[in-house]
Amino acid sequence: MNEFSVIFIAALVLMTLVELWLSLRQSRYVAAHRHAVPEAFKAQIKLTDHQKAADYTEAKGKLNRLEGMFGMLVLLMWTVGGGLALLSGLWQGLPWPEMAIGIVFILSFFVLSSLIDLPFSLYRTFVLEEKFGFNKSSLGLFLSDLAKQTLLLMIIGAPLLWGALWLMGSAGEYWWLYLWAAWMGFTLLMMWAYPAFIAPIFNKFSPLEDVQLKSRVEDLLSRCGFKSQGIFVMDGSRRSGHGNAYFTGLGSNKRIVFFDTLLKTLNPEQIEAVLAHELGHFRRKHVIKNMGVMAILSLISLALLGWAAAEPWFYQGLGVTTQSHAMALVLFMLVIPVFGFFLHPLMTAMSRKYEYEADDYAASVSSGEHLIGALVALYQENASTLTPDPLVSAIYDSHPPATLRVAHLEAKAAS
Repeated sequence: MNEFSVIFIAALVLMTLVELWLSLRQSRYVAAHRHAVPEAFKAQIKLTDHQKAADYTEAKGKLNRLEGMFGMLVLLMWTVGGGLALLSGLWQGLPWPEMAIGIVFILSFFVLSSLIDLPFSLYRTFVLEEKFGFNKSSLGLFLSDLAKQTLLLMIIGAPLLWGALWLMGSAGEYWWLYLWAAWMGFTLLMMWAYPAFIAPIFNKFSPLEDVQLKSRVEDLLSRCGFKSQGIFVMDGSRRSGHGNAYFTGLGSNKRIVFFDTLLKTLNPEQIEAVLAHELGHFRRKHVIKNMGVMAILSLISLALLGWAAAEPWFYQGLGVTTQSHAMALVLFMLVIPVFGFFLHPLMTAMSRKYEYEADDYAASVSSGEHLIGALVALYQENASTLTPDPLVSAIYDSHPPATLRVAHLEAKAAS
């Protein structure tokens, strides 16, 4: 233990306590507003649906609180508790090159972390989501997804880790700058490749067959100047009752994707309005802006890693006596979210600003009234609370609360 140990433990405990306090605050606020639908939604939302959303929010809050406390203990065991040192020691005895040992050490850490989190994932899917009617997955499908994710981790992760460890050991004092450039290149490659090569491993994507809806969507795309490789329907109902729509990809490999659950929930006018909102993110350059912010944050993070990886106190403060590039990567991945938590409100504030801008764009090229109808239907279908605690929403929510979002669209229409 050293001074950094104290700082890390204090930051971790503070983060956990803040998360618990905010979660309890959210539960109390939602419970206090459980017995009446907000005035703006009384005509569209039944009291029973409003109360279902309140109960769903409370159930998720309880699980998140338990998971947060458990996660704090696990993180302490991995670091100051000596878990990483023990795992590293198990691999060090093998007669393998240092690079291979480092890669296996990191991959085994990821696999063990997934196994530790598995009970929570199973409970969330087959108890919590099942209770509220959202789970459509089977245990076989769940385990199949887990196996595919693990296989992808090995296939993609091993070469990526080899490149990172090679740069850390061979690129000199400013290896972190070269690693950042390589990471940015990999991120762009994955944005291009994901819709065509990775997403179909988990879901089936079928061309949109509804002729009238397809014509409406293509007309919207033409008005917005958006070119895509196709309009697809994803079989989201295989796993969940939640609905969504998004566009994905990069350059000429962009795709528009509707969940099949969304198509069953909304009418064509509302679907067009939702898509117009998603296109608003594209037209207002939110994707590029987000990539720019992520590039800056990742550069700062890797610069910090480049500094910390050379300091013995960094390892000793986190329960490790032997320095290595692989250990530095794992320790930094564990530590950075603890200190980065306190920047979270700034990121969500930026995201909510973008949501308002996308709503404005949708209202200008489609219909604000239909977007409001779609939002209300989706809040109802997904059991999203209409009455989140304002402070909790400001810290955590990437989207504005329903009441503020609808009021903004109504004010925009009135002006």
